[in-house]
Amino acid sequence: MRVAVIGAGIIGVTTAYELASDGHEVSVFERQGTVAAETSFANAGVIAPGYVTPWAGPGMPGKVLGHLLSRHAPVRLRAGHGAGTLPWLWKWWRACRLRTYQANRLRMQRLAFFSRARLHSISQSLQLDYERSDGYLVLLRTPRDLALVQPGLALLNPLTSPFKLLDAKQCLAIEPGLNADTPLHAGIHLPDDEVGNCRQFAHLLRLEAQKLGASFRFFTDVHRIEPGTPPRLVYGQAQTDQPRSKAKKTRPFRNDAPDTQFLPNEPVTEVFDAIVVCAALGAGALLRPLGIKLPLLAVHGYSVTAPLRHNDLHPQGPRSALMDERYKVAISRLGNRVRVAGSAEIGGSLNRHDEATLKTLHKVLHDWFPGAAQMAQAQVWKGARPMLPDGPPVLGPSGQAGVWLNLGHGSSGWALSCGSARLLADQVVGRTPAIDTEGLGIERVRG
Repeated sequence: MRVAVIGAGIIGVTTAYELASDGHEVSVFERQGTVAAETSFANAGVIAPGYVTPWAGPGMPGKVLGHLLSRHAPVRLRAGHGAGTLPWLWKWWRACRLRTYQANRLRMQRLAFFSRARLHSISQSLQLDYERSDGYLVLLRTPRDLALVQPGLALLNPLTSPFKLLDAKQCLAIEPGLNADTPLHAGIHLPDDEVGNCRQFAHLLRLEAQKLGASFRFFTDVHRIEPGTPPRLVYGQAQTDQPRSKAKKTRPFRNDAPDTQFLPNEPVTEVFDAIVVCAALGAGALLRPLGIKLPLLAVHGYSVTAPLRHNDLHPQGPRSALMDERYKVAISRLGNRVRVAGSAEIGGSLNRHDEATLKTLHKVLHDWFPGAAQMAQAQVWKGARPMLPDGPPVLGPSGQAGVWLNLGHGSSGWALSCGSARLLADQVVGRTPAIDTEGLGIERVRG
């Protein structure tokens, strides 16, 4: 089959690889100049299937309201909400019901455990060498923090997600670089979880997909999808913020892939056997003309990444991944760098950084690893995560002939990517998926 994949974030790249590995002729369309350039660029990198849960859960509306006046709030509401924000929040509030939460949690964790297994299988078989380390430690500053996580611990299956409840001394044994002066009551260690560099993995997997014949068409905007048997894709040169001279307007452009193609400035229509939409927040504009209205909302997240200092006398930075449970901030070791990531910001602008959020990230890093990072060389990133109000992504047929969806992974895109891609590739050819896909189809959000 000739298959088009729209979007080259971690979801699009893994989807392209799985389709190419099945022998399909795959073309990936991406508006940026490379893979993993937007939402997948600098996420926390944590893969902890037992902690992959819907944001919509019992008690969450009260917690969000309680955070509004907090100095270091993990959730923030900003001015500039779009027209769809209030309807999205209403659907999110309804999804916080216990029965709905339990169903969606099961769906997400089933997919997350399958995805981690698929990630390991791909990484080992292809011998992908990207920054990663094993283990995930949740830091609990006070007895109250421990009490608040107890309900979640009761839901963890010790067979699929083994964990140990540790005291402060045991936490320091696992992460000797922790600042002993910061109050620490307890920790939860999940030895089978991990952290990995999502962007590095995406670049390596792109190369493997290209070896299998996949082509990546960068700097390309998809204008519209024409469903049918077969479906059609209309695309052309991506718009940029840089002014173009008259001479350049009449010239073809080229992308940076080894299989570079020259495309005319006028829109091109191409026929495929299947079109898979992995375009994150950009999917809305493509799908609405087809009568497909998904309640996708941009929930912004932040990260700060900095080189670690070298000190042979004292351990610097984390060994693997940690989570400060009070502030919902992750600290990750990525090679010789440390990344601190967090926040869920609703509204606002992707190009405007919230100073209070950045202060929270700096505070958490300083609390646990003071002086470990060279902050003068820090890279600040803000990404727009495409979230559905109830939690799980949407995978499978769109309801329009020849058009498929792999969308709405929110803050769990890296943790769910490999599994989502494998399930989608199986569905495209009518193969029975490896796990139950109940509740992951478009009928869930339409209903």
